[in-house]
Amino acid sequence: MKIAIDAMGGDNAPLEVVKGVEMARDQYPDIEFKLFGQIDKVKPLIQNEERIELVQSDEVIEMGEEPVKAVMKKKNSSLDMAAQAVKDKEADAFFSAGNTGAILAAGLFIIGRIKGIDRPGLATTLPIVNDEDHDNFVMLDVGANAESKLFNLYQYAFMGKYYAETVRHIENPRIGLLNNGTEADKGDSLHKAANEMLSKDENLNFIGNVESRELLNGAADVVVTDGFTGNAALKAIEGTALSLLTLIKGEIMSGGVKSKVGALMLKPTFKKIAKEMDYSQYGGAVLMGTKAPVVKAHGSSEAVTIKNTIFQIKTMIDNKTIDDVVEYFDKHADDMQQIKQNAKNN
Repeated sequence: MKIAIDAMGGDNAPLEVVKGVEMARDQYPDIEFKLFGQIDKVKPLIQNEERIELVQSDEVIEMGEEPVKAVMKKKNSSLDMAAQAVKDKEADAFFSAGNTGAILAAGLFIIGRIKGIDRPGLATTLPIVNDEDHDNFVMLDVGANAESKLFNLYQYAFMGKYYAETVRHIENPRIGLLNNGTEADKGDSLHKAANEMLSKDENLNFIGNVESRELLNGAADVVVTDGFTGNAALKAIEGTALSLLTLIKGEIMSGGVKSKVGALMLKPTFKKIAKEMDYSQYGGAVLMGTKAPVVKAHGSSEAVTIKNTIFQIKTMIDNKTIDDVVEYFDKHADDMQQIKQNAKNN
């Protein structure tokens, strides 16, 4: 398999991108890499060019640029060219740690969405704590669409189901709808209608509404939400974790000798907690609903996260995640159209 990579995307690019690619190359002998970037900056960083092809790109889409405009105008950017390589069948997947909006735009406008899917959704994997049977869950949409319609939420459930089964290896995943209460009649009209629609589909293991405070406690294996709410929930989780770590560190440093000695004794425990809460171990966020894997890592990603994301992409390709989604939506095209019409009428 071959992965097209935007070598210039991310706060730590191209250094950490190259390091992560080489780590993955050494670990996974069946992967070839096509790196797009400014060769004079990328090539000196490569220790071993085995299975790494460099392609010159004269432009870079910066983090602060307007996404759609940048993708449309900068055809010779490392991000655009990597996505184009997938469209042209020169690579099997597209990966970048760059401008999120530009990655989504490239996925939609260059690679293209799967027939029958209205709006691709951005899926991320998050850790579950205090649950021996489950250690992570998938949530989508976490930011691809600021607004979602009823039919979009319905399709997210199926895309999340196949991702959880093929990549996270969760059999018959429990699917929950993020809401402000667990009762079926909670929420606005959109979420009430979504709860009813999902509960009627026998192809989904729908367990009902889930609250945000229960997400990390294993409330569901797949959490369906609109992009605005999902992104807000994701950032709230990230912010809370960082704030707690800062608070704990501050209390230790200002607590005198006893606090410092106690912290030293608890160091292995702190490391274990930090590892369990580090969702970068699961890779990047996946734009579900495109014709090939489109994966975005956090802008501040370092080499290990890049390597983990490449493994995530490898798993998607090996287990034919996209093929399963395409097959399901092809097979149920007529049913989907009827459900979409019913959703509009509601």
